[in-house]
Amino acid sequence: MPKSDFKQTLERAALALGFGMMFGIILLGETFRMQIGEVVEILLGPLPDILPFHVMLFVMAAITGLYASLIQKYTMDWELMRRVQDQMKNFQKDFREAQLADNQAKVKKMEAERSAMMNDQMQMTKQQFKPMAYISIISLPLFMWAYLYIGEHPDPALIFPFWGEKSLTGFALGPIQYWIYWYFICSLPISQIIRKSLNIGGV
Repeated sequence: MPKSDFKQTLERAALALGFGMMFGIILLGETFRMQIGEVVEILLGPLPDILPFHVMLFVMAAITGLYASLIQKYTMDWELMRRVQDQMKNFQKDFREAQLADNQAKVKKMEAERSAMMNDQMQMTKQQFKPMAYISIISLPLFMWAYLYIGEHPDPALIFPFWGEKSLTGFALGPIQYWIYWYFICSLPISQIIRKSLNIGGV
């Protein structure tokens, strides 16, 4: 098999696996989530005996942040993203000025230009779907393992600023449990640092 064909086959398989996992979690529900968690448990099961669970969540956030950033860096056209974002920013400014000046001729002309810009926006949107599937292959199994673990060990607690000691299975905001809240607290700064060092995102 030629190298290019092998690469395409591998990409299709990865996309099928990633999207299949995402849709499986949504459509098949609790049973599917538990099955994924049990598979990962085989690999990660002993680790919480070595590291506290909140530290494990921090490590997970670092792993998924690095993995997601690398996937995005090498699967997305960031020059296109920056160009489209700049175009939209300038377009919206000029369009708003034309509306305020009641320049109907310019407004009509710019509305026609907006239709032409939609192609670039569609391309940008399509590019964002492929990384989502690749990222799901690693991040969803780790998240499902954490979901399984916290269901079987409901006692872990953590001290949060201003809130004090909270059970990780308690609810922080609406249906969001404290362990999910802690994961995202860890994930956001780590992801930003990694993305900054890899020079991805933004304009």
